[in-house]
Amino acid sequence: MLANPGKLSRKIVGTLVAFLLVLTGAIGLTLLISWQLEGVAAAINDAGSQRMRGYHIALLMTRSATQQEPAALEQMAREIKAFDEVLRQLERGDPVRPLASPRDDEIRQLLLDIKQDWRSDLRPQVEAFIAAAPGERRQILERFDRHLPPFVGSINVLVMNMERSYAEDTTLLRTVQGLLVLFALIGTVLVINFLIRLVIRPVAVLNAGMQRMTGNDLSVRLPETSNDELGGLARGFNQMAGHLQSVYATLEQRVAAETRSLEQRNRELGILYEATSLLAEPVQLEALCQSFLDQIKTALGADAGAVRLYMPDSQKLYLVTQEGLSEAFIARESELNCGECLCGEVIQSGMPAVFDTVNPPRGMKLGSCIREGFATATAFSIVHGKQRLGVYNLYFRETHPISSQERHLLETLGQHLGVAIENQRLKSREMELAVSEERNLLAQELHDSIAQGLAFLNIQVQLLQDSLRKGRHEEALQTAGQLREGVQESYDDVRELLVHFRTRVLQSDLDSAITSALEKFEGQTGIATRFEQIGRAAPLAPENEIQIMHIIQESLSNIRKHARASHVQLTVRREPGATEIEVRDDGIGFDTENEPNVRSDRHVGLKIMRERAHRIGGELRIVSHIGEGSRLLLSLPKEPREGL
Repeated sequence: MLANPGKLSRKIVGTLVAFLLVLTGAIGLTLLISWQLEGVAAAINDAGSQRMRGYHIALLMTRSATQQEPAALEQMAREIKAFDEVLRQLERGDPVRPLASPRDDEIRQLLLDIKQDWRSDLRPQVEAFIAAAPGERRQILERFDRHLPPFVGSINVLVMNMERSYAEDTTLLRTVQGLLVLFALIGTVLVINFLIRLVIRPVAVLNAGMQRMTGNDLSVRLPETSNDELGGLARGFNQMAGHLQSVYATLEQRVAAETRSLEQRNRELGILYEATSLLAEPVQLEALCQSFLDQIKTALGADAGAVRLYMPDSQKLYLVTQEGLSEAFIARESELNCGECLCGEVIQSGMPAVFDTVNPPRGMKLGSCIREGFATATAFSIVHGKQRLGVYNLYFRETHPISSQERHLLETLGQHLGVAIENQRLKSREMELAVSEERNLLAQELHDSIAQGLAFLNIQVQLLQDSLRKGRHEEALQTAGQLREGVQESYDDVRELLVHFRTRVLQSDLDSAITSALEKFEGQTGIATRFEQIGRAAPLAPENEIQIMHIIQESLSNIRKHARASHVQLTVRREPGATEIEVRDDGIGFDTENEPNVRSDRHVGLKIMRERAHRIGGELRIVSHIGEGSRLLLSLPKEPREGL
C-alpha cells in the first residue's frame, strides 16, 4: 500500500493547473488590450471624420448662399444629425462595433468642450442658416467661417491625444506579449525540469531495475527516495524481487511437488478411464463385477477385494465375486445382514469406511478382516443416483493410508459401477419384456391364424369320420378335399408366420427389405407389384423398421387371402423427420364400417397392424369400399415415440 497515494499526481496536476492559469490570464490580458486598441482606433477614425463633416457643412452653406440649391439645406440637416450621433458615440462608446469611450480624463474633457462648442455655437448657426431668408444667409455664413477653424483645431487636439493614447496601449500590448513569450519559455523549462525530476528519472531507474531482473539478477533493489506513487512502485518492485528470489530458491522443490501431484492425478484419471471403458462393455453382471474388482485391486495395489450386492427384499448383502479371500472368509461373509458388520452400516449410511484392523471401529462385529490378517480394510458404496446397490471392499496386508483424493476416486468408481450394474439390469429387463412381447404377439398370431385353421380342420375331420361311418364316399371325398385345402392354408400361414418372425431389417435398408418382400409376394401369388419411393430423409430406428415390415407383410397377406387383386402399389413418402407408407390394391375391397364377420382373420390382421403402429408411435388408417379396392396408410410422426 502507498503511504500517500496520489501525491505525485497532485503535484503534476497542481503545477500544470497553475501554469495554465497564469498563461490563460496573460492571454486574456492581451485579448483585452487588443480589444481596447480596436475600440480606440474606431474612436480616432470617428473623431477625425468630424473635421471633414464640419468643412462639409461649411461647403454646403456656401453653395446654398451663392447658388441657391435647396438640396444643400437637406444635406446640412442630415450632417447635423450625423455630427450629433458621432459625438454621442464618442462619449458613451459602442461595444458592438466596437468603439471605446474615453478612458483618459484629458481626452474626456476635450470631448466635452467640443460637444459644448458645437451645441452652443456652431450647430445654432447652421440651424439659423437653414431657417433664414436667402439675403440673411451670407452674414451667418461669414460668422460660421470665423468660428469653424478654432473648432476644427479643438478636434485636431482631441485626435492627437487619442492617437497618443493608442500608441501607449500598443506599447503595452507588445510588452505583455513579450512577457508572455518569456513566461512560456521559462514555464516550459520549469515544467520539463519538474517532470524529469519527479517522473522521468524514477521511471528510468525502475526500467533499469526491470532490465536487470529480466537478466535473472533477482538481487536488484531500487532506491525508495520518495513517498509518492513512484516510491510505492519502487517498494512494490523490491517486494516482488524479494518474493521471486525466495520462490526461485525453492523452485525445484515446488516443481517436484507439482510433478508428483500431476502424476497422481494422471494415475487417477487413467484408473477412472480404464474402469469406465471396462464398465461400458456388454458382459454379464458377475463378469462385470469381477473385471472391475481385478482392475481396481491391481491399480491400488490391494491384496484382496470383494463385491457385494444388496437385495432390498431380504435386506441382505450377497458376495458376488472376490479375489484373494480364503474359503473360511467366504463362508462367513457370503451373506450378511445389513446391521451385522461394517459393510452393512456402509450400505445403510452411504458413507465409506477406511480403517486399520489394529484399531477397528465399533460397527465391525464379525472380525473376519482381522482373522484374515489384513492391516487395512476399506468399504465403498455402489450407488446409482440415490439408490444404493451394494458395497465393494479392498483389503491390504500392510498398512495402507487412503488419501482424500484416492477416497474421492474410489467413491466415483463406486458410482460408475452402480451405473453399469443398473444398466445391465435394465437391459435384462428390456430383453425379458421384448421376449414376452414377441411371445404374446406370436401367441396372438398363432391363435388368430393357425388355431382357427386347426379348429376348422378338427371339424372337417369329424365330418369325414361321420361320412365314412355312414358310407357316404362322395361326401367323404369332398370333405377330404376341404381338409387338404385347410392343411395347405395352415401350412402357408405357418410359412408366412415364420417369414414374419425371421424378418431382420438393417438400418437405412428398409427399401431393400420392401423390394425383397414384394418380389416374394409376386412370385408366390402372381399379383403384379410396383414400389415407388418419394423424397429422402434420415433412416428410422431398426426396431421401427422391423415393425413397419411386419405391417407391410400382414397387409400383403390380407391382400393374398381376401382381395382378389391383380395389382398392388406400395409407396414410401419421406420428409425430414416424417415417413408415410401407402399400400394400395385394386381388389374387391370391403366395408370397413359394416363388415358382417367382425371376427374374421382380416379383422384380426388389422388389429395386429394397429397394435404394431401404436407401438412405434404411428397412426394406421384403412380406406376401403366394396368394389373399389383398399388403401392402407401408415403415418409416422416427426418425433416417433420409443417402442414400448
